[in-house]
Amino acid sequence: MLKSGDVVLAQMQFTDTFEVKKRPAVVLFEELGNVVIAGITSNINMQGIPLTKKEGAVRESVIKLNYIFTVSKPMITSVLFHLNHDKKEILLRALHERLDGLNARG
Repeated sequence: MLKSGDVVLAQMQFTDTFEVKKRPAVVLFEELGNVVIAGITSNINMQGIPLTKKEGAVRESVIKLNYIFTVSKPMITSVLFHLNHDKKEILLRALHERLDGLNARG
């Protein structure tokens, strides 16, 4: 079973084409055979959460919170490493900030 914070290789469809490629992503959660992931890019000029080689990335990267989607579990080909506790907390806070607009009081 996949865990929140697992960095995986997944078959992903790009938003601007029908092309599917194997790309890194971080697992947000898994449920009923579906896996919600956030894409990771090595384009460090993109906005997102930095991910360093020291943390396990192959190269300096960025977790893209504007690139979240669901894939089926068979589209996950491997687990590369797991985010440390501090990085998971940063990810959770960043997601919470973006989703705060859903707050009934807002």
